Amino acid sequence: MAEWTIRLLESPEEMIAVEALQRLVWPGSETDIIPTHMLLAAVHNGGLALGAFVGSDLVGVSFGFPGIYTTPDGPRLKHHSHILGVQPDWKGKGVGFALKRAQWQVIRKQGIDRITWTYDPLLSLNAHLNITRLGAVCNTYLRSEYGEMRDSLNTGLPSDRFQVDWWLNTKRVERRLSHHPRPVLTLDQYRTAEANVLEAFTDRGAEPSPPEVTSPPTGTLLLVEIPPDFPTLKASNLPLARKWRIFTRDIFEKAFTTGFLVTDFVHDQGRSFYVLTLEESTLQDDEA
Repeated sequence: MAEWTIRLLESPEEMIAVEALQRLVWPGSETDIIPTHMLLAAVHNGGLALGAFVGSDLVGVSFGFPGIYTTPDGPRLKHHSHILGVQPDWKGKGVGFALKRAQWQVIRKQGIDRITWTYDPLLSLNAHLNITRLGAVCNTYLRSEYGEMRDSLNTGLPSDRFQVDWWLNTKRVERRLSHHPRPVLTLDQYRTAEANVLEAFTDRGAEPSPPEVTSPPTGTLLLVEIPPDFPTLKASNLPLARKWRIFTRDIFEKAFTTGFLVTDFVHDQGRSFYVLTLEESTLQDDEA
């Protein structure tokens, strides 16, 4: 049985607690906190806020609102998930996954089949949750999406983001959210499958440096390495962190233009890789 309970957040008192949790998760910039009045205005007009509670303490929150996207048949409704935050002492215990699963359940009942959100593609823990565990996919790279951010997690780098798509009614997502673990391929298995692997440079335990790649990616299966612990690398070597930002911006923009789609994320042998396949690979099939 879970140590926490999840419930809808709708009252001013609950939103004050959401403000406080934001300060713990994204410290250092009061102006980047979503205030109570905006949270309430959103949830009272179609938005969704979910909280994870241990007793009376709020330890995790997800918050989003309705949005519109364009299709050949005209505009369609989606849900945009803006924040997912977990109290530092509760990270790595499944709270974030539980909140997203609850969000999946609520939004599907609203008749919506797509949720989008953004995250920094250099954060391997976020990639593992979003791509590996939840089954989101990505072919959209957004440069400096939020301008200059001043909180301690984002300051010093352009706020580039992946925008991921979570197709709620696909077999892919249903399998990822089930209680039956799927087989996860290893790095060696991807090499055996002749994947094009873009690897970081490392020298005697030094921090990993990005490869120098200028041409568009080739083949049908691409692996792109990122640092396994980017926040620590950024704290110790900001110039190297900037190089990683520029490298990943360049390679993902080229890959997405070529027709690649991020479909998986592999952490193996202490290293982290995005897995990209050409978009003709169906989202309905997810046996690998």
